[in-house]
Amino acid sequence: MQTPCIHELIESAGPDQMTPMDQGPTAWISVVIPALNAEARIGACLDALVAPTVAGAVKEVIVVDGGSTDRTRDIADAFGARVMSAPPGRGGQLRAGAAAAKGAWLLFLHADTVLDVGWADEARAFAEEDNHKAGAFRLAFDAEGWAPSCVAAAANWRARFFNLPYGDQGLLLSRKTYDAAGGYQDMPLFEDVDIIKRLQQRYGARSVTLLRRRAITSPERYERDGYARRVLGNFVLMIRFLFGASPEKLAAAYGE
Repeated sequence: MQTPCIHELIESAGPDQMTPMDQGPTAWISVVIPALNAEARIGACLDALVAPTVAGAVKEVIVVDGGSTDRTRDIADAFGARVMSAPPGRGGQLRAGAAAAKGAWLLFLHADTVLDVGWADEARAFAEEDNHKAGAFRLAFDAEGWAPSCVAAAANWRARFFNLPYGDQGLLLSRKTYDAAGGYQDMPLFEDVDIIKRLQQRYGARSVTLLRRRAITSPERYERDGYARRVLGNFVLMIRFLFGASPEKLAAAYGE
């Protein structure tokens, strides 16, 4: 069976399908996905975007490749995504994709993350509020057991009560809000924390809303390092970053 092509689906949709809203902000979303040797997961990530494309929510999907040596680019191309090249580094890749995006709303998504069915409907309702807020999805791991469940629950608690989601929860915001906050910076680590802090500085401490739909992400790093060790390591690195440590030095410690 031939892989669905996102751009062909956009072109084949009728006018009713292509208009996501009759009033208020457009819900056409540019999805930006930074990738590097992501062939194992990017297909599932893109597959979750096909139905919203047909429904008229997704305007375009941009995969920003950082120099993959596997089949990442081929898979993205087969799905009809626009494939760009940028130097490796998630912050720079996200910034490059955002600069090329044409949608009035932007969704930044990791290549190893799959969004729940129905995410686009919730994104549409969120966009209609037009309150300059950003949205992030509830984190879940593609794994069973108490450890991934506990880590995900803690991440969602952090996102809800400290207004600090990480990048693997996705980030949905209008182009206007993104530009006003200064966008992603070309930094090797904590580009997700950096943009959230700037959103908070401009729009207040509660500038990010935790959405109901899940972002189901790969547990590979946690399973490789051990859940407890990974959580502790991430926490220590974030504290160091918030106290002024260089992202370049932290990236070396993180293993990026």
